Amino acid sequence: MSSPSRTAAATPVSGSHNAGGLQIRGVEHRYGETTALGPVDLDVEPGSFLVLVGASGCGKSTLLRLIAGFESPTSGEVKVSGRRPVPGQTAGVVFQQPRLFPWRSVGGNVELALKYAGTPRERRTERRDELLSRVGLKDITHRKIWEISGGQQQRVAIARALASERPETSLLLLDEPFAALDALTRERLQEDIREVSAESGRTTVFVTHSADEAAFLGSRIVVLTHRPGRIALDLPVDLPRTGIDADELRRSSEYVRLRQEVSRAVKAAAVEAP
Repeated sequence: MSSPSRTAAATPVSGSHNAGGLQIRGVEHRYGETTALGPVDLDVEPGSFLVLVGASGCGKSTLLRLIAGFESPTSGEVKVSGRRPVPGQTAGVVFQQPRLFPWRSVGGNVELALKYAGTPRERRTERRDELLSRVGLKDITHRKIWEISGGQQQRVAIARALASERPETSLLLLDEPFAALDALTRERLQEDIREVSAESGRTTVFVTHSADEAAFLGSRIVVLTHRPGRIALDLPVDLPRTGIDADELRRSSEYVRLRQEVSRAVKAAAVEAP
């Protein structure tokens, strides 16, 4: 593509069972006669925060579903920690809508996730409180889902996605989780997920169409082209991830330049013929 870009060399994943490492090899995916994605090749280092960004219909959510194991690629392979993804086991997933159980309390939703994650019964209460504290919700453990705000519901969804303690599930996938929220709540949750990711060390893949969100969250940003989605830009991010105020970061010249570069790349990729 003609717009300026910097391409990051793929980072090899050392060892076939490196917890949270992600390998995507020659992946293509079709729906009927329509090729939605690919070919795509990516190596994602454990602990990375990868942001997939692009215009609507570029295949970013499709790629996320392939990583989660909800669908299988038409060709190529996806491996997480050296293994094929298994739905509900390989990764914690947060969707655009929280998809919580309204008849359960905030804590009850997290406890159910802990049960399915194999956490022993005697540890669930302690672990529940740890997770809810991590997302700032420990004081509303016993509230019903319908009694809390949309932003709080997404925090519960994030806590639930972090429930598994098994190394092979140290992957967090988020599909435009803040898209339906107001601007202020969205900004606060961006700060929260950035902090949670850094503290937990989880490999994270985050889907968005926002250049601003990508610049703020990512340790690596991948821009996808117009359908079929292919990699137009693979960009490492050098901005500090800890020890800096969020507002200060957003005002920095480095952040502004990064946001502008990603925005240009997304616009160019959206109109570029495949």
